[in-house]
Amino acid sequence: MESGLDYYTARALLEWQIELGATEAIGDAPVDRYALPDTSPKPKKAEATPTPQAKPKQVDPVAVAQAAAQGAESLDQLRTVMEAFDHCELKRGARQLVFADGTPGAKVMIIGEAPGRDEDREGKPFVGRAGQLLDRMLAAIDLDRRENVYITNVLPWRPPQNRDPKPEEIGMMKPFLERHVALAKPEVLVVMGNISCQAVLGKRGITRLRGNWDQAMDLPVIPMFHPAYLLRQPQMKRQAWADLLELKARLKGVA
Repeated sequence: MESGLDYYTARALLEWQIELGATEAIGDAPVDRYALPDTSPKPKKAEATPTPQAKPKQVDPVAVAQAAAQGAESLDQLRTVMEAFDHCELKRGARQLVFADGTPGAKVMIIGEAPGRDEDREGKPFVGRAGQLLDRMLAAIDLDRRENVYITNVLPWRPPQNRDPKPEEIGMMKPFLERHVALAKPEVLVVMGNISCQAVLGKRGITRLRGNWDQAMDLPVIPMFHPAYLLRQPQMKRQAWADLLELKARLKGVA
C-alpha cells in the first residue's frame, strides 16, 4: 500500500516538526496511544482522619476542696480530709499540717495567716514569740486559748521562706477554712493580719480595717494586727490594745 504522502510533502511536514522542537525520536517504531491500556493512576482513597484523643480532664482543686470539706462532719474528720488533700504544693515543703489549737466551741475564734517555722515544727498555730505575745494580749481581757479561745490559720502548711500565701493558695484552702468555722461554731471571729482579712473579708489594708467590725461567714468579724507585726512595730500596740477592748466589750454585749 502506497503512502498518501509524496516526498516533498513528507519533508515539509518533518521540517515543520523540527521547527516546533521535535528533534528527537522516542522510539524506532510508531506507537498507537489510543490502543494502549489505561494506566493513569487511580485517585487514592482519602485516609481516615484519626480521631483526636480527648485531653485528660483537669482537676479543679477548689472543687475538690469544697467536696472534701463538706463531707467532714466533725473537726477530727476535717483534719483528716485536710491531711489527705494533695492539690496544694505547700504541703510538699512543710513538715506537718498545722490544724488548730485552743478550745473548740469557744465564743472567740482567731484566724491567723499561715504557719511559720515554729508552728511548722510544733504543729500548732501561734507559738514562738508571736504566740507568746498573743497569749499575753488575750490574758489582758480575760481570754485564754486553754479555756475560751479557739485558734487556726488561713493556710495549714508553711509557705517556703515564710513568704506571703498566693491568691490561688488562699482560694484553694478557703473551703476548708469556711467548714472549720462552721464546725467550731464561734460567736465572734478575730482575723489577724492582711492575709486573714483577704481570705475572710475579701479586703486588704489592715491599718485601715483594724478595730472596725465587719460581717463574714454569718458572724461578726473584727480585724486586728498580727502579733508578729506588733513585734516589729511595738509603737502599734496602743491600737492593738484598743481593738482588744473593743472585742471585750462585744463579748459582754455592751457594743
